[in-house]
Amino acid sequence: QVQLVESGGGLVQAGGSLRLSCAASGSISGISVMGWYRQAPGKQRELVAVITSRGNTNYAESVKGRFTISRDNAKNTAFLRMNSLKPEDTAVYYCSLVDIGQNYWGQGTQVTVSS
Repeated sequence: QVQLVESGGGLVQAGGSLRLSCAASGSISGISVMGWYRQAPGKQRELVAVITSRGNTNYAESVKGRFTISRDNAKNTAFLRMNSLKPEDTAVYYCSLVDIGQNYWGQGTQVTVSS
């Protein structure tokens, strides 16, 4: 069983920065895709950024240039560095891992950006 544990959310002023972490444990192959999604109140969950085990990345247009996703394969950990945060970035951020056709989710961490 794969488990994902997120950390690093919180309250920050507009223009500030946060760094989210996601630690995966369990039986994970070497070709997984890790990513971050977010869900704001009343909205659907949306992709923020994903990264393959080879380091290929993909970002939502709304966060390009501000957010950076990275991962440590040896520790099965993914990170999301968020700079120049905006109030519209406020949401619950979920870590995702796709491995051998299975999609796993973390419990979510709240990010609140005040104006």
